[in-house]
Amino acid sequence: MTEASWGKSKGQLKLSKRGRPRLRHFLFLITMCMVMSNQEFKALHHHNVQVKKLKKMKSIMKLCGKLARLLVGMARSDEAYNPNKIFALAA
Repeated sequence: MTEASWGKSKGQLKLSKRGRPRLRHFLFLITMCMVMSNQEFKALHHHNVQVKKLKKMKSIMKLCGKLARLLVGMARSDEAYNPNKIFALAA
């Protein structure tokens, strides 16, 4: 993710155009599906929007990063998805 900023003004946060474009695209689509269907991601998105006062798209971009880190960690440790273990630290 990158932010267009200059001086004291801040720009919009968006996905950077670095890395693999199809991977970024699919990561965004997966995150959107997770926010719609997965209770944990739905709760995180709601928390980002309601409590932290983030814009909806900025919350989705933050969740894209979280999902990417989650997938890499699951691949490295060779473990299955366990929401109790993963989201216990976030609460």
